[in-house]
Amino acid sequence: MTFAGHPRIPWTGRRGPLVAEAVVLGALVVLDTVVAARAGPGQGQLATVAIEFAPGLGPVVALLAVLRRRFPGHIAGLAAAVSGLSLLGTAVTAALATAGARLPPQPGSAEALALALMVGACCHRLSPKAATAQAVLGGCAATLAPILRYGAETTSALYAAGAAVAWGGALAGGLVLRDADVRHRVEVLELRTAERLRLARELHDLVAHQISGIVVRVQAAHRVAERAGGDTATFAELETAGATALSAMRRLVGALRTGDEDLFVPPADLATAVDRAVPDDDRIHLEVGPGLADLAVAPEVVTTAHRLLTESLTNVRRHAPEAAEVRVLVRHEPPGELLVEVVNDGAGRPARRGGYGLLGMAERVAAVGGTVQAGPAAGRRWRVVARLPLRPG
Repeated sequence: MTFAGHPRIPWTGRRGPLVAEAVVLGALVVLDTVVAARAGPGQGQLATVAIEFAPGLGPVVALLAVLRRRFPGHIAGLAAAVSGLSLLGTAVTAALATAGARLPPQPGSAEALALALMVGACCHRLSPKAATAQAVLGGCAATLAPILRYGAETTSALYAAGAAVAWGGALAGGLVLRDADVRHRVEVLELRTAERLRLARELHDLVAHQISGIVVRVQAAHRVAERAGGDTATFAELETAGATALSAMRRLVGALRTGDEDLFVPPADLATAVDRAVPDDDRIHLEVGPGLADLAVAPEVVTTAHRLLTESLTNVRRHAPEAAEVRVLVRHEPPGELLVEVVNDGAGRPARRGGYGLLGMAERVAAVGGTVQAGPAAGRRWRVVARLPLRPG
């Protein structure tokens, strides 16, 4: 069973606290019931009617307090219900006392613990405004119950002090847990920022500097060729390509330094995606099906196909550097599928299982409703084949 908009939360790893709370609350409910039974009947006809038709609040609020672990997305509603029921019970008792009737003493130890648990959970999980409102409501319910139910002139009204202490402890505990969560999120953010800056430094120091050196040497060779009257077209192309690569690297480094998450601009169409993903290499044989440029493909599928090709060819360079032939096939298969296949030779030992590249590839393909298979093929080959829907459902 699930509440709308909130996934079912597994109990694995939470049964210890859950069982402990259930046992303690159950014991307090039994204790309250025994004390109330020994206190004798109430006085007045209205009290008799109230006892007959209004069950005790202890079991109800205890159950609601336990359910907060099962449905963490509804903590605010459960807390409001617990506080509201407690205040309702107090109001009924006070109204009967004003009318001349008197209910038997209503021990509220289980109720006080349930209120404390809900206040702590609200201070831990809810937004500041909602947590403040629930904390004030729970504090009023916990402290007013002993005074109005037993009477301000009785010694039992001193139970309000204990309820206030329990409420304060729950408030402090919830705030401590909230602060621990904030600190954890800050630490994670700092680690991500440090890793991003480290990557930016490595890219700048190891790659950008090398590309800068290559561009400078190409420019020098270009000038020499111009003076000698030789062919300068090749040098001009190399210079332009190097400058473009250096510019792209600097943009990437800047994005890493500033924490920009949009590090990849997807290609506009499928033909462009394939062209950008497959480098100009004599070992790579690209086979493109007819009409690929005019094929209507969803943008997310275009991006997925580009990333799939990029990751597959990167794995070829990394795990099969001696590959003599790499075959890339991209074609449309009716009624509405896109076939992407990469096969390379020179595959030695199988790729390490559990790698993040294959895992990320599978997650991307599955996100658009496609399938992907990667594994060894005959002749010491490695084959990656994916089928992507042109229009994900």
